[in-house]
Amino acid sequence: MADETHWLSPEESAAWVRLIAVAELLPGALDAQLLRDAGLTHFEYVALMALADAPDRTMRMTELASRTNATLPRLSHVARRLEERGLIRRFPCPEDRRATNATITEAGLELMADAAPGHVGTVRANVFDALTAEQLEQLYVIAGAVLAKLDPDERLSATSCQFSEGPVVRTLAS
Repeated sequence: MADETHWLSPEESAAWVRLIAVAELLPGALDAQLLRDAGLTHFEYVALMALADAPDRTMRMTELASRTNATLPRLSHVARRLEERGLIRRFPCPEDRRATNATITEAGLELMADAAPGHVGTVRANVFDALTAEQLEQLYVIAGAVLAKLDPDERLSATSCQFSEGPVVRTLAS
């Protein structure tokens, strides 16, 4: 039987290796800054951001798990730590007592506000400062194409964020 594997071309292999290197190194850089400045992991920051952006700053835990691409057990463990720090509060869902809601507290919002400048600086220094305007547009289009395959239901906030209809993104998308 002939080998039916569609092997990567040298160009595809080189691009793949670079993509994987970025996927491996960037989370560590984001975690290091957030841990140093706010005592948060990047995942915790993303979960808090999702809650801060939710209507009434509240979301069902199952929805938050979906939005953060986490399993419910992982999210529950992280939520417990955030709750112990007074950054979120969990409570039974009024519409479905079997479900649990989470809401970000004022302390959580304050920590997010304090952490955001350093986080943005780290993102800018490690990603956007390395790109030209044309490369930024390419990154937006390329990431969108890959996300459409990986997240066709647009569960993650990356594909359904509050900026998806803004003028900058409309410019990038056109």
